[in-house]
Amino acid sequence: MDEETRLIHAGAVDSLRAKTVSPPVQRGSTVLLPNAKALYDGTLGYGRAGLSAQFALMDALAELEGATAAQLYPSGLAAVTAAIMAVLKAGDHLLVVDTVYQPVRYFCDRVLSRFGVAVQYYDARLDAAGVLALATPATRAILLESPGSLSFEMQDMAALAAAARARGILTIADNTWGAGLLVKPLAQGVDISVQALTKYVCGHSDVFLGSVATADPATGALIKASVADHGWSVAPDDAYQALRGLRTLSTRLARHGETGLTVARWLADQPEVLTVLHPALPGAPGHALWTRDYSGTCGLFGVVLQPGSPARVEALLDALEIFGLGFSWGGFESLAISCDPQLTSRTVAVDYGGPLMRLHIGLEAPADLIADLRRALDAYSA
Repeated sequence: MDEETRLIHAGAVDSLRAKTVSPPVQRGSTVLLPNAKALYDGTLGYGRAGLSAQFALMDALAELEGATAAQLYPSGLAAVTAAIMAVLKAGDHLLVVDTVYQPVRYFCDRVLSRFGVAVQYYDARLDAAGVLALATPATRAILLESPGSLSFEMQDMAALAAAARARGILTIADNTWGAGLLVKPLAQGVDISVQALTKYVCGHSDVFLGSVATADPATGALIKASVADHGWSVAPDDAYQALRGLRTLSTRLARHGETGLTVARWLADQPEVLTVLHPALPGAPGHALWTRDYSGTCGLFGVVLQPGSPARVEALLDALEIFGLGFSWGGFESLAISCDPQLTSRTVAVDYGGPLMRLHIGLEAPADLIADLRRALDAYSA
């Protein structure tokens, strides 16, 4: 053979020379099949479906969630929207908790309506009977998020899942706050558990990734078929980073939760704070449900300030030195945002009594975070 041919085929890998702790990162769109029969016998024939790192991550996530299968998506939002599209069709009705992650709301309002799916938002404070009272003969699924985005309302997932299943309605739960570790929606009867792996699983604010986990094989088959039909794919390097983050998830999450509670308790005693919205804090709304269903807590919670103007809220945020101002969370760093501009899109108007903020507590020393917040609260008072 000519040298140019030999160079193309030289160094081909037929088998791994060594076994490593983590799977190899295979970067490839083409999968070489062993023989002609394998071209059409269902053998993996295209790299878009995943290779070593992606399959290892899917197996690990299924183990984490107590699922029979897990699928990967290029972002958490993609995972939620893909799960919805996999189980709905034109003419269906979807119930969505009003405190849902705002980009999911945009998808429901802008996309589902174009495809003939009716969407109705329900008050996060409703019990299972109240939610199911809104169901119609066309209701196919309920999308819930517990704790709720920004304001951290807790829902009884087990009761809601049982009531929905009795009516033949599927339930989809956003499990990003629990990271698949602190709570197990599938064990509570929820049909589909969704995560933004971007947050705690990846854990370093540098990867976009999402997952959908299912316990029922029939529902899992719908999800898997939807992945193939829509062409969803994730990069092997991203899957590798998520798998690496998964190894330290329990250690990191314990630190996030411990420091978060320390900061939350301190904030609850500050004169500038009206209330702290942290389900793991005794006396907070939803604490009984958290105690019953959750094995721990993460570092994300809400803070309602004493009444004050938007300018005072901006002064507070601008005074922060350790806390960054950013929307995504779940990484090693602490973050803060104001929430009131996002609340205007909700259907159910709730008066929290003052400006609502959301904090993510990272892995910094608690005393330093408290000192930073004290400076910021002084700016709010001034």
